[in-house]
Amino acid sequence: MRQLQQRKDCWENKPMQITKKYLESRRYEMDAVFNNIKADLQELADYFCPRAVRFLVDDIDKPLKRNKKILDSTPLIAVRNFSSGMATGATSPTLRWFKINVRNKKLKKDYFVKKWCTDVENLLRDIFNSSPLYICLPDVYSQMGIFLFSALAFEKDYENVIHCKVLPMGSYRYAKDEKGRVNALVREYKETARNILKKFGEKNCSHNVKEAAKNKPLARFSIVHIVIPNPNHKINSPWSSDKKFLSVYYEVAGENEKFLEMGGFDIFPYVIFECKNNGEDTYPSDGPGINALSDVRQLMSLVKEYAKAVKKIVSPAYKGPSALKNKRISDVPGAFVEEDDNGRGLSPIYEVNPRVLELKAEKDDTKQTIKEHFYNDLFAMILNTAERGRTATEVNELKEEKMVLLSPLLMQIYSSLRQIIEITFYYCIQFNLVPEPPQQLKGENMEIEFVSILAQALKAQNIASMERFTTFTINLANTIDPTLKYKINGCQMIDDYADFANIDPAQIQPTENVEAIKQQIMEQEQTQQLLNQAAQGSEVIKNVGGADAFGGELMSRLGFA
Repeated sequence: MRQLQQRKDCWENKPMQITKKYLESRRYEMDAVFNNIKADLQELADYFCPRAVRFLVDDIDKPLKRNKKILDSTPLIAVRNFSSGMATGATSPTLRWFKINVRNKKLKKDYFVKKWCTDVENLLRDIFNSSPLYICLPDVYSQMGIFLFSALAFEKDYENVIHCKVLPMGSYRYAKDEKGRVNALVREYKETARNILKKFGEKNCSHNVKEAAKNKPLARFSIVHIVIPNPNHKINSPWSSDKKFLSVYYEVAGENEKFLEMGGFDIFPYVIFECKNNGEDTYPSDGPGINALSDVRQLMSLVKEYAKAVKKIVSPAYKGPSALKNKRISDVPGAFVEEDDNGRGLSPIYEVNPRVLELKAEKDDTKQTIKEHFYNDLFAMILNTAERGRTATEVNELKEEKMVLLSPLLMQIYSSLRQIIEITFYYCIQFNLVPEPPQQLKGENMEIEFVSILAQALKAQNIASMERFTTFTINLANTIDPTLKYKINGCQMIDDYADFANIDPAQIQPTENVEAIKQQIMEQEQTQQLLNQAAQGSEVIKNVGGADAFGGELMSRLGFA
């Protein structure tokens, strides 16, 4: 009985064998889900970015193709403005767009905790500035706006801590866990034989790759990289193959079960940016690109009709006598036009009134609608409102109204940006770059707060409310009761205002220091008051006893001696 139990335990604890067949089955599962939306993605690519996708693995290093569906550049401009607006408004490299906080509200006021959080923020910003992150993010936002999702790959880098790159749309598929978090991604791409040999080593490459590296080093071979939850995960194991996520590279036409590389990650190395998801769907179903697609189709149709109408006005078809058929007629202004013997000349076959102005107005309205789908009107809000002579109050109200429309998408973006910060912080810990935290932070949870331009626009209402409340209270105290001004907790309001306005904590004195200064001022005032009282007492004595009076004589004069 004991032997049977031992065999059962051995069988249950036996690690799962990772084979190429198993990985290919996972790949085909993800591919089947992606194929459901592939046609829509291809149509979006045709109208918005025909040269920036890779739905076929062979679509690499090919000449630029002329796209016949794009007859107007408005969709391209709308995407460009969306990408630039998001990159500047949400993740500007020149501004502080995130900050690190502690969840414990009591510790948030601690000076040393604030100082440590600021040091960590500066470290992360330096890493982001030295990495390709800010180069990749505009492309990420473009893909997200058009296709509703995009992927950013992260790798550990011994020079810049992190290295990232944007995956071409159509070259990857992903899957999610039961909580809707992306936990698996597979990608097929082509690489040169020389680069494969350099990256994975000669002993791991197939015979064909080795031969090509010698004779045709630029010959390309298909490679699959798959990252999935590791079925053989072991906590605290030093082996990379026991990590939380399994990472495997292999050649599509490789030899048998031979892998180019098998390793693992403790943290998922991809960040997926997504728009709105519908329930348990793997891929998002609502966003700027898919919503603007019908308007883009209509715009291209209007462009054709508008061109036809203009052409009929400028270069109409003519009719005339057959005697003028082979004669060259000049269309230069002021030229002599010949007629036949009966006085007949050339005239348009039919005269039309295509109402070009109405067509142009409809075309312009459609263009504006496409730009609104990509929030171009929000990013140009200040410029447009200034041109129309609106007041600052009207501008703020319009900005708040537009930010309400953008906030759902912005929250999705912040969810992905939070993953970027967490991955970078994890690598910083591995490289031992994080400064020693104060003792107060032991066992505490940290949180990430976004304070970019767009985030500040969302918080602008809080700042306006604080200013209105302060003004109201002070006016009430000046007109009714001066003691009402003590209802305001000045230190707390300044701290809250600084948080909303994204002020560096180093520029603000801790509340403890302010209280100490207030106590010192009060003591100085009390001391000065006692000195003033003493001086006033001396004056009284002099006035009562005269200039030559002394203590005993004065007491006698007053009747006390």
